[in-house]
Amino acid sequence: MHRVYRRASFLGGGKRFVIILAANQGGGVMEWKGPREWAIERDSVKNKRKYAKKWGYDLEIVDMSTKKRYAHEWRESWEKVDTIRNCMRKYPKAEWFWWLDLNTFIMEPSYPLQQHIFNDLASNTYRDINIYNPLHISHPFNNSHLDKTALSPVGNGKISSIDLIIPQDCSGFNLGSFFIRRSTWTDRLLDIWWDPVGYEQKHMEWEHKEQDALEHLYINQPWIRTHTAFIPQRKINSFPAGACGDNGEDVKIHYKEADRDFVVNMAGCEWGRDCWGEMYNFRELSNKLNRTPWEKFKDGISDKVKAMKAKPKEKKEEKGSS
Repeated sequence: MHRVYRRASFLGGGKRFVIILAANQGGGVMEWKGPREWAIERDSVKNKRKYAKKWGYDLEIVDMSTKKRYAHEWRESWEKVDTIRNCMRKYPKAEWFWWLDLNTFIMEPSYPLQQHIFNDLASNTYRDINIYNPLHISHPFNNSHLDKTALSPVGNGKISSIDLIIPQDCSGFNLGSFFIRRSTWTDRLLDIWWDPVGYEQKHMEWEHKEQDALEHLYINQPWIRTHTAFIPQRKINSFPAGACGDNGEDVKIHYKEADRDFVVNMAGCEWGRDCWGEMYNFRELSNKLNRTPWEKFKDGISDKVKAMKAKPKEKKEEKGSS
């Protein structure tokens, strides 16, 4: 009954949203998984299932190990586009699709997407990339043959024209957590983004694969910019301190417990960091921050009892040392 209530368009509106989680349950094309990788996946999947159930969203857990058809062309990390297209077919009534990488954790399950972002999309997003432009992209275009919308830094300025919402980290676009809306424009984007001709020509240059391909399209195609919006990274994609950490802690990028950031993304943890350790620590922190009043009361009593037991022990140790 709770799920039905949350999904109804005149109540919660949850059926408008689909969460897509890349799971890689069988180890993928290129590598096998160990106990830590399985533990990360278990916690991540459980986290998304609980959140989707709470707010009446659909959850599509995509097993990337079934994407072996990409192996012959070394395109295993390019399946986002094809997966999104398939999800749009599977959920014809959904409007927004939220892609989440496996190494993400929803820290604040009490934040519904509607309240956190979509009820005030104008305030929560920005169209002019010059507001935060780590790639130093020249914007807007200044070609005289373009129309007024393409020449504007904010497109037509209407919320209804936003079809893609992406955060930026210290290096540029980040597709570990982003939103894409069902539309004619999106169909066109997915076709061009997945185009094998572009892939064959540029894939050796695109280190971050689909991410670099999207940046390339944004830089060179005016029609991409007019329907793209950006969202502050910490709104949907906060990083732990070890990511993008060359210049120390960045208030635009790194997770802040005091601000109760919505989602944390352990991006790049497989390169010299401990993915499972980070996932475990953020999971425990989320559990602590989201305790019920009764749980906080019980924890308070437990802490007092532990403190009382510790005092006699400390006195004994003091006597023994003297």
